[in-house]
Amino acid sequence: MEKIKLNNNIEMPIIGFGVFQLPEKECEECVIDAIEANYRLIDTAQAYYNEEAVGRAIIRCGVPREELFLATKGWVTEHSYEKARMSVMTSMRKLQTNYLDLVLIHQPLGDYYAAYHALEDLYKEGKLWAIGISNFSAERMADLTAFNEIPPAVNQVETHLFFQQNTLNEWMSKLGIQHEAWGPLAEHRVSELLDNQAIIRIAGKYGKTPAQVALRFNIQRGIVVIPKSSKQERIRENIDIFDFVLTDDEMSEIRTLDENKSLWLPYDDPNIVEMAMS
Repeated sequence: MEKIKLNNNIEMPIIGFGVFQLPEKECEECVIDAIEANYRLIDTAQAYYNEEAVGRAIIRCGVPREELFLATKGWVTEHSYEKARMSVMTSMRKLQTNYLDLVLIHQPLGDYYAAYHALEDLYKEGKLWAIGISNFSAERMADLTAFNEIPPAVNQVETHLFFQQNTLNEWMSKLGIQHEAWGPLAEHRVSELLDNQAIIRIAGKYGKTPAQVALRFNIQRGIVVIPKSSKQERIRENIDIFDFVLTDDEMSEIRTLDENKSLWLPYDDPNIVEMAMS
């Protein structure tokens, strides 16, 4: 498993298993399948309502806890110092662990500064090994970095072939923040991605699937990806991307697919607040 080194020297797998929208019962078995397929990064969130299922899978899987990289995210309703701190401790209880490898501020809304200060203190206490952010634009990311003691180690944002986040990626590199992609298979446009003739042609050359090419594209950019699937075959397929390398010409061709537009709501749209609180 390839790993990247975060700005605090903690190593993080470059591919992980995401559990967004996996119901609790299904989630537990999927995480077991993922760990058996050699995933070591598991990404969940308080707002996914399946942390307990992930915790049961971690206990059942037979892999030592120290070999796993367990990440969760704090929700906007917990954005005060005390609430954020308490919510992280609750997440640890649900996940059946006495430390977390990574905790992110899920959305740049509410008093996320207070929540981030709580993460800083938990990090200093050794309960968290790395802290970071999710869905932060370049300016909010730069602001948070400039005015806090501990810079975020990760920013997890929507990133896929149709929204490659080049400008944000450049700012992450400049600030020493690791880019992590949620929705790396383009969510509700996945069929369009899988049917793209250029991607199909490149996949055929390597005996791979279009999904594998899409994931490979981003890990070659140094971006952590966390694909999700409830199907064992797809779970195994998604991690099988380390036995081929895209050429510079293929990388350039795939870059032309970028539309530079979110599939959801951009963070300069005030409606994002209503969506996050719904």
